[in-house]
Amino acid sequence: MKLTVLTDNNTYIDQYYLGEPALCFYIEEEDRRILFDTGYSDVFLKNAAKMRIDLREISAVAFSHGHNDHTGGLAHLLNTGYRGKVVAHPDTFLRRGDETGEIGSPLSEEEIAGKCELTSSREPVRLSKDLLWLGEIPETVAFEKRLPIGRVLKDGSWEEDRIFDDTALVCERENGIFVITGCSHSGICNIIEYARKITGKQNVLGVIGGFHLLKEDDRLLQTAKWLKDNGVLSLYPCHCVSLAARIALAKEMPIREVAVGMKLDI
Repeated sequence: MKLTVLTDNNTYIDQYYLGEPALCFYIEEEDRRILFDTGYSDVFLKNAAKMRIDLREISAVAFSHGHNDHTGGLAHLLNTGYRGKVVAHPDTFLRRGDETGEIGSPLSEEEIAGKCELTSSREPVRLSKDLLWLGEIPETVAFEKRLPIGRVLKDGSWEEDRIFDDTALVCERENGIFVITGCSHSGICNIIEYARKITGKQNVLGVIGGFHLLKEDDRLLQTAKWLKDNGVLSLYPCHCVSLAARIALAKEMPIREVAVGMKLDI
């Protein structure tokens, strides 16, 4: 499997791609071409064009969760004529807000279902022979309780949003698994544990994505220790991981820089 970073907060020196505080990965797995999230705007389209990646070949778009820095680019993709498969949790396209305003998907489930083949599921969905979208993540790690971010409109009323739609991908290999995540609002350790349970494989070859680790606190320290104790072999933190968090993680294990244009063979 090959992964290319089309959108991230970070860009490399002397590689003139566009960055934004968002995330989009382009994944090639056998004959499948998959977008994991679409960033906030049309930046992923511009970067893909500059990288000579033909997004007309996309087999599916899979979403990590419904925040607009992960779903906002879908409208721009639809404007290119995309009418293929979209995989998402049932909560992904609900209205969301916080003190800054609307923070959810610009498109509703009805708008997307009217143009694409929408698979809405809480259960895992296989995207290719070795690539699995995990669906709703259970809480199994004691220190990783879901924290509310803003509010979500459910059944006609606004409530605290614990982002139950947050999920990830897992790539299966003979010698273990590689986890691909968006923001890890479910907790990166919870995600890894569920990926292990679903695949039956315990060896974690690596993890790439946002871990939503922003503060220097006890949860960060426990996460870093858990990742080390559980033998995660390679770590690629990006998007919503602060500098302080990366430094804390680097004290426990080697971490790799991620930026727009990075290519990773898994």
